[in-house]
Amino acid sequence: MRFCNSMLALGLLAPLALAGCSTTSDTAQADMPVRVETAQIFTDSYGSVTDAGYTLPAIPINRVDKKFVRQIVNYDTVEKPGTVIVNTRERFLYYILPGGRAMRYGIGVGKQGFAWSGTAYVAWKQEWPTWHPPKEMAARRPDIARYVEAGMGPGLSNPLGARAMYLFNEKGQDTLFRLHGTPEWASIGTAASSGCIRLMNQDVIDLYSRVRPGRQTKVVVIQ
Repeated sequence: MRFCNSMLALGLLAPLALAGCSTTSDTAQADMPVRVETAQIFTDSYGSVTDAGYTLPAIPINRVDKKFVRQIVNYDTVEKPGTVIVNTRERFLYYILPGGRAMRYGIGVGKQGFAWSGTAYVAWKQEWPTWHPPKEMAARRPDIARYVEAGMGPGLSNPLGARAMYLFNEKGQDTLFRLHGTPEWASIGTAASSGCIRLMNQDVIDLYSRVRPGRQTKVVVIQ
């Protein structure tokens, strides 16, 4: 499996992230929210976290636009609870809850030309994943070629962050599109990666705990 990539921390990669996600642009349709009103905001959820032996640093959440902080919002949709809706234009990911509400997370998205849209499901998910850059990217960046086969082990500077969820299409094919964490909290709300959807590590851990792998977890990505 070749994993998506985002920005690497600690100066391993350039500030603008990389290529390697699918560039397919299918048509995705999802009802848009009629009303979005914050019901609860989780500003106290971004402190330092020790997880699986790794200590994630605290995020200076006061420096993040408040709209991108994890929060429960009112959200009208015909999708059933447990569905994930990604609105790349708004830079939000919604995890649908019962009762006309959703958990909303701020996201970073791909640059123009590195985008995928459509309906998929979470085929599998992984804690502290290993990162394998695609060969096409390694051809452009010889300094990371060693990771194509061996992979970059999990850690605080791994571009997939603390969690990754792998999206397959309805035919059971890998879309090469991922929902994953990132050490680059300042990239949330921007379009700087190569197509995958990244969340702050504290947020991706929360989302990961809610998402069940398998075809019962529908993911709708809207470009």
